[in-house]
Amino acid sequence: MATFLYMADAERGRCWGEMFRRDAPALDFRLWPDAGDPAQVHYLATWQQPEQLAQRFPNVKLLFSTGAGVDQFNLAALPPTVSLVRMVEPGIVQGMVEYVLHAVLDLHRDMPAYRRQQAQASWRPLPVRTAAQCRVGVLGLGSLGEAVLTALRGLGFDCAGWSRSRRSIDGVPCFAGEAERADFLRRSDILVCLLPLTDATRGLLNSALFDALPRGAALVHVGRGPQLVSADLVGALDDGRLGEAMLDVTDPEPLPADDALWRHPRVQITPHIASMTQPDTAAAVVLDNLRRFEAGLPLVGLVDRDKGY
Repeated sequence: MATFLYMADAERGRCWGEMFRRDAPALDFRLWPDAGDPAQVHYLATWQQPEQLAQRFPNVKLLFSTGAGVDQFNLAALPPTVSLVRMVEPGIVQGMVEYVLHAVLDLHRDMPAYRRQQAQASWRPLPVRTAAQCRVGVLGLGSLGEAVLTALRGLGFDCAGWSRSRRSIDGVPCFAGEAERADFLRRSDILVCLLPLTDATRGLLNSALFDALPRGAALVHVGRGPQLVSADLVGALDDGRLGEAMLDVTDPEPLPADDALWRHPRVQITPHIASMTQPDTAAAVVLDNLRRFEAGLPLVGLVDRDKGY
């Protein structure tokens, strides 16, 4: 009997185990460290790539990331016979939509400024703009970016998106490639980063990019910490090029207690909680992918090693 080994949060793993035993009884579901016979492990779910994967589990066919990103995996070190699948499940999408909507609305309605005014006991109404007067740009047009843009459009925001390759989203202007990024940034009063971490996106959120935004624009960063050059962000906030920043990801994580970002008056920080997999929906998606794999059908979330996502 083939084994499915879960090597992540034990509480979530127990939920997975109940669903697997009910819906896939022919699979031997095991929760790490109870791996059973390593040679029987054909499927492995984990947050981080196990060391010496090929030696420890020589017959693994599918490696499932328990998160939406796969930058924590060393793709070059994965055996060519192992396919890596990132998590694409409704719980992650809904969580991200909720977080970004909250962040955009908070920034759009000047809530950071009102919090600073409250600390000074200052009663001073600020001008109110409609959502249609606020231009929101989303970097990254995968499943998360598309869902976020659809929700923002529903609230009346003037939306646009950018991705490396050409995408099409109903009712949303979509920009693509390096040649069109400046035009996209120029019309982004609030910039949302939802890009995966790759060599091309590492350090992308830097002074040059901030200079291309409208003066006083805001940043919502929910991609990956190493995409942001923190010193450049602080400089842009201090000289008014950027007005506010909301960060759910940092580099490193956790952010050290002495980091200046914690105390910057125009920075809000949350501890990488924008979106998390929900164990029941995540397990259902993995079970569906296992059925697809056995039937020779395309896998949802299959990682392209050349692209890195």
